[in-house]
Amino acid sequence: MSVISLPTSTPSEQGVDGHAVEHFVDALEATDGVEPHGLMILRHGSVIAAGCWSPYTAERLHLLYSLSKSFTSTAVGFAADEGLLRLDDPVVSYFPELDGAITEARTRSMLVRHIAAMSSGHLEDTWQRASTSRPDDPVRGFLELPPERDPGTVFAYNQSATYTMARILQRVSGATVTDYLRSRLLDPIGAGEVAWAQFPDGQDMGFTGLHATIDTIARFGELYLRNGVWLGKQVLPAGWVSEATRQHIATDTVTDPAVGDKPDWRQGYGYQFWRSRHGYRGDGAYGQYCLVLPEHDAVVALMGQSSDTQALLDLIWHELLPAFQESSHPDAPADRHLEERMADLKLPPSNANATASTDAVRWTDGQFAPAGGSCPEQPTLERVSVAIVEDRRHLILSELDAELSVPLGNSWGVGRWNGETAPVFASGGWYDNDTLRVELIFVETPHRLLIDCELPGRTFKATWITAPRGSSTLRSLSAPRAISPANLGRT
Repeated sequence: MSVISLPTSTPSEQGVDGHAVEHFVDALEATDGVEPHGLMILRHGSVIAAGCWSPYTAERLHLLYSLSKSFTSTAVGFAADEGLLRLDDPVVSYFPELDGAITEARTRSMLVRHIAAMSSGHLEDTWQRASTSRPDDPVRGFLELPPERDPGTVFAYNQSATYTMARILQRVSGATVTDYLRSRLLDPIGAGEVAWAQFPDGQDMGFTGLHATIDTIARFGELYLRNGVWLGKQVLPAGWVSEATRQHIATDTVTDPAVGDKPDWRQGYGYQFWRSRHGYRGDGAYGQYCLVLPEHDAVVALMGQSSDTQALLDLIWHELLPAFQESSHPDAPADRHLEERMADLKLPPSNANATASTDAVRWTDGQFAPAGGSCPEQPTLERVSVAIVEDRRHLILSELDAELSVPLGNSWGVGRWNGETAPVFASGGWYDNDTLRVELIFVETPHRLLIDCELPGRTFKATWITAPRGSSTLRSLSAPRAISPANLGRT
């Protein structure tokens, strides 16, 4: 189906101060621990500001991490409305093959609504234990871990809970979460392609792994802002938005490390949505946000690599929300300047000297091994080397049976896996005759990797700015096979 673009407007036409929005963008770029990749702001149903920081682009899929959870919750809402499942059913009832094996009373009393609200009764995340003890069946591993408290009485951010929701959804519908949502959610709101990582094959992970565009995040938020109505049609089940986004379990007194002392994580939890000091949000690691702000009739979609996500939300509350003060005074120059600013967003490339050092021959003569004999931040990375490729110097990263070649230079150049174009961009060069630094951006994820090579000793060190969640190869840091109407049902 053809995708209809979201309505657009100027900030001042929607009562928004364009200068304040631009100051917010400036603050995003200037704040330590915050690196924006994509931004879209809607007010009164229209896009008033949108852009991506090159080499990220609006068309490219981006890993949403735990923002995926809100989409899984939405699928469960559809399934409940269709009578495929009930929120008050015991979780174990959807796994009859485990009925005789799961006898612990608290586990048997755990309801679907409890796992939707992260109130399974466990005091901490169980994913590592569940998936380690039962790598072939993490749901069984989860159900074999007795809750320490009665379900419904305590919050703990628990990946196994959402994974189990996704497994239930697939059992009752016969479809993955992605396929189930295509005709019910994605197509009706005009979302383009998405892709969802699976574990095991054929099972969308549910709690993470969804890759989508900034536009899809914004549409999802706008649908929730309008109580599930899109272009005059009720898309989400009536009443689902208020039910899914209200507080079902308190988070202000828990010791869960996912909450800590961060005020925006202590406002309560709904069905895979966090309550915030303003509105509510779908929330993914490192700043993948779908912020719904009913009091301002606004949605903020944001993607990035931020190590301080509370600082990121603070910027939004302190710098952006004041821009939403209703004003009837048009400011065409401010609108125009903001539009130009959003069209010219860039992540700065490396400022190292991209030309060869005086020891160019020595740099291209042989390989560099991990400093200390291993590469703890990326164990799959075995060695690197500098080579001439098509008359240009490249860094070659060798990982298992694959090679990633990235160009050196003072602009973002595209990389290649075994000669095929890769969703990796790099820039870098020499700081002195003995030191080479290359920065690699994996543009279908939030992540940036630094490679430092030292000529004396011929060693390298790899450092993640933000480390990928879970173990993975460099080559896997990309969107899975894209799912679109044209290829539904294909393997």
